[in-house]
Amino acid sequence: MTLPATSATTPTSSAASGASGAGGGSTNVAALSQLSSNFDTFLSLLTTQLKNQDPLSPLDSNQFTQQLVQMSGVEAQLTGNNLLQQVANNTSNGVSTAVSLIGKNVKAKSNQANLANGQAQWTYNLPAAASDVKLTITNAAGQIVHVESPSDMSAGDHTISWNGKDLNGVSLPDGQYTLQVAATDASGATINTTTYVQGVVTGVEQSSGQTMINVGPTSVPWTQVTDVTAASGA
Repeated sequence: MTLPATSATTPTSSAASGASGAGGGSTNVAALSQLSSNFDTFLSLLTTQLKNQDPLSPLDSNQFTQQLVQMSGVEAQLTGNNLLQQVANNTSNGVSTAVSLIGKNVKAKSNQANLANGQAQWTYNLPAAASDVKLTITNAAGQIVHVESPSDMSAGDHTISWNGKDLNGVSLPDGQYTLQVAATDASGATINTTTYVQGVVTGVEQSSGQTMINVGPTSVPWTQVTDVTAASGA
């Protein structure tokens, strides 16, 4: 009894041709799905033949080993194609758009900002006038390092500039810090605020598959940008 090489190798060839002619990710996904089905069928046939082989004429191990290698090779090729497609999509849809922001002044949603040279700055928006506002800055470990209550609690955008000193007046190291804004109106109801970082975009980078823009010393996802204006002097 011999291994049915045609049943296992014919679908594999079809998957390979699908991969080589694929113009997008959907074709590769379909090919991978077909390959998985073919591989399961191949293993099922192989297991059945191994159980029922003639002990006087055992199966040729080289034959099915070669087919396993071929299956693995096609799977690796299709997986590689998918990864390349993802990189191409990120480059065309994310990086190219983000690069166009370099040199422009942007406002992006983020409650995190980097302290650099004793300076960190956020912008927060109060959609309505508040009767009480508390600004709390925490470090990367979640520890409170600064608290203040602004005098201006009118509706609109407000800026907080922090000198990087903690509650005891000690200068803290550069790094990422988080601003939390707690606001309530005259009735004591919570006002939902939005926090931003604002500045000129100086660069673009890829981090964990995400396109980030550098706004001063702070990096934020480019998808969080809400306003773009020409930088002063541009």
